[in-house]
Parts: sequence; structure tokens; C-alpha cells
Amino acid sequence: MSDRRVFRWATTSARLLIGTAVSVAAVVAVVTAVSVPWPTVVREPLSIPATPAPAASVIACDGGLLSIGRNPTAASTVTLAAPQSVIGGTADGEGAAEQQLQTTGVGPGPLAYTAEPRDGHAVDIAAIGAATANADDLSGFAVSACRPPLLDSWLVGGSGATGAADLVLLANPGAVPATVQLTVYGVDGPATPPGGADLVIAPGTQRVVPLAGLALGEETPVVRVSAVGAPIHASLQASITRTLTPGGVDQVGPIAHTENTQVMTGITVTRPTDADGATNETTVLRMLSPTLPATARVSVNSAGRTEPVGEPQELALEAGKPLELALNALPPGAYTVTVEADAPVVAAVWQATGISAGDDFAWYTPAPEVTVPSLLATPGGPTPSLTVVNPSGDPVTVDVTPVDGGSAINLTVPANGSVAIRLATRTLYLFDPAAPVRAGLSFAGDGALAGVPVWPADVATPEIVVYP
Repeated sequence: MSDRRVFRWATTSARLLIGTAVSVAAVVAVVTAVSVPWPTVVREPLSIPATPAPAASVIACDGGLLSIGRNPTAASTVTLAAPQSVIGGTADGEGAAEQQLQTTGVGPGPLAYTAEPRDGHAVDIAAIGAATANADDLSGFAVSACRPPLLDSWLVGGSGATGAADLVLLANPGAVPATVQLTVYGVDGPATPPGGADLVIAPGTQRVVPLAGLALGEETPVVRVSAVGAPIHASLQASITRTLTPGGVDQVGPIAHTENTQVMTGITVTRPTDADGATNETTVLRMLSPTLPATARVSVNSAGRTEPVGEPQELALEAGKPLELALNALPPGAYTVTVEADAPVVAAVWQATGISAGDDFAWYTPAPEVTVPSLLATPGGPTPSLTVVNPSGDPVTVDVTPVDGGSAINLTVPANGSVAIRLATRTLYLFDPAAPVRAGLSFAGDGALAGVPVWPADVATPEIVVYP
């Protein structure tokens, strides 16, 4: 029995030893499997590059200058004060289909242009309008570029204070209705007033909304225009009357989107701020960070020079609340104002020739980067000046060629600098930069001031990648 017992103990011990060895081997195998790379199978997803069919190119203009309140028995009535003269065309010279929109409650309104694709390519189209008013309630010179309609845009400018008679213009050049929401940013932050909610813009029409009905008393409003159903061309007509004297008029174009860097160029100072002994500011920058608190760095550069005018200024922006900065003591000349922020912002510069009878003002909106050959048009009126800003550290060449076959202007814009040249009136140009630049047109004359940024061509159809 003792032998059996010894054999049984030995068998049990052997089983324990074998089990322990197997466990150790399993642990070693697992550890080795984790630490040693396993063979993998990499399979790239199937992708098919495709270029969408080009769509028709559409732009809409602002139309003539409007006046509100001329009828004493109907103070809200809007009437046409001065017609708009429009110059435009296409890159291939074949023209575009013209449509006249109807301004609600006024009659014939702004022009819109449509160019269908040709030979499988979209057609670049540009147009610009100018109007001059000389009346007891409205006086000044206004220039505005015809722009493609947008689903979302920003209007920086104007006022809801006493003396201002500003109008928000909403044009729908499409074939289906659009529903628009107007969000007003003021001293209390963003709000959608009852007069700016669910505005239906019928196809082929322009609707006029008094800014005072949206932002009564607001001295520094910014308006966001959001559309569904169809894109909208939004703009702002700004005017002011001091006591009984009209102080200028302008048509302020939309800003397509917020950016961390906004550049307003071609700002024309016609005489020193204190030339007439006025205490009112004549150069003012308005800024807004819509959603986030931000720190903005503001610098001013004279056209043709790389060093800034004075020291850059830093300002703290509250989310959703506009802020203005007076830019004082600028001698006569052309300037570029740059806003660099750590959050997306919108901005614009208000510049006036003065605050007396016969003076005018302009709102200079940001110039987006132009990276492709793009059309620009010049209207009748004062001689246009084109300012080109190069934000890069290397010189950039830019060709400005009249579409009608005239002599090309070849520019070399220095690194981190700018160049200003004169252009002909009532002419269509092809603006072709070798690298990204920003540019703006400006107009200054006797009792006339206006500015329009150059926008890139909206005709390039980018390639997309489809993953089936």
C-alpha cells in the first residue's frame, strides 16, 4: 500500500509540475504575441476622383440708391433716389443673361446676371455699379460690386442711431423662395428681432428692411444674414443726416465668412482728421468676434510701404459684442488696416472726407485672398485706384489685363508690402496673381468716396473624392 501511495503522490506531483509548465508556457506565449508585431493586412479604401458638372455663374447687384421717409403721410415708404449705372461682362467676352429684379414696394430693382457653363467649364463673370445722389435728404457717391448670392453672410456697417436712415437689402436672383433670418449683434450681444425673423424673399425680387426696425438706437450694429431655400445677396445702404445736412451715402457689400485675419485695403484719407477743426472721428474700425472672446491686433500700413504707421494696438473683444477703434492722425494717403485675432472675426473701416455739407463717407470691407485669375470691373466716376497687398515673405507678380485687349499692367508686389496703381473707368480687367494676394478698389473725388474689395473668381469647380 505504501508503494501505491508513493506512486499516487508521484503522479499528483507530476501533474502539478506539468500544469505549472503549461501555464508558464502559455503566459510566455501571450506576452511574446503581444510584444512581437503580428502580420497585418492593409487595404486602401477604394476611391474615385470626380469633378462635378459646373453650374451657372450668378451675380446680383445692389441697385440704385433708395430714400425712406420722403412721403410725410407714409414715413416708411421707400422710393428710388438715384439710379445705378452698371458695367460688367465675362472673361470670354460673350456676355451673360441679364435679369432685372423687382424691389418690393418700389418697382424695378437691381440687375442680376447669369452665365451658363460653356464647353464644360463655368464662366467667370463680374459687374460693378455706381450711383450719385444730390438731394436735401440724401447726398454722396456709392459704388458696389455685384456678388454671387450666399447662404450665410455678414453686414458690418451702418447705425441705428438718430440721423441714420440705413437699409438692409435682400435680393433673391434664384428661381425658388428663400427664408432669411437676420441676427443683430449689438451692445447686449446677438438677438433676432421680430422684424428680422422668417423673412420670405420671393424669387426674382429684392426686399428692403430698415435697419432702425432691427437695431433701433444701436450705434455699432453687425448683422448676420442666414438663408435657407435659396442663397441671398445681402447688402446695406448706409446714409447719415446731421441736423438737416446730408453727410454721405454708401452701399456696403457682404462679408462671406469670418476669418482670423481680416484685411481692409485702399482706405483713402483725403485730408487730415483735424483739417476742419472737427472733433468727430473720420477713420473708425469696427470689429466683432461672434462666438468667442478674442484678442485682436490692429496694424495700419501706408500703401507702398512695409513698415506700419505707428505701433500696432491690441484689443480685447467680447464674444458677440461689436467694438470700434478710432484710427487718428492719419495724413492724406491710401492705407491698409489689418486685424489679426486668435478667433474668427469680421471687421470693416469707416472713412469720411469730413463732417460738413458736401462730404461723403465709405465703408471698406475685408478683401479675401485671391489665388486664381479673377475678373474685376471699374465703374464710371472718379479714377479707380487698385491697391494690392502681399501678405507673404516673398515678392509676388500680378498681371492686370483689360479684357478688351488693351495693354497689360505687370506688377511686382514686395514681400509684406503693397502697391497702388491707377486703372481706367468703365473697364473689365483680368486680375492674375502668381501667389495669394489681397486687393481693393478705391474711388475718391470732390464730395465722393467709395471702396470695393476684389473677390476671387467663384467659377473653379474643385475635384472631389468619392468613396463607394
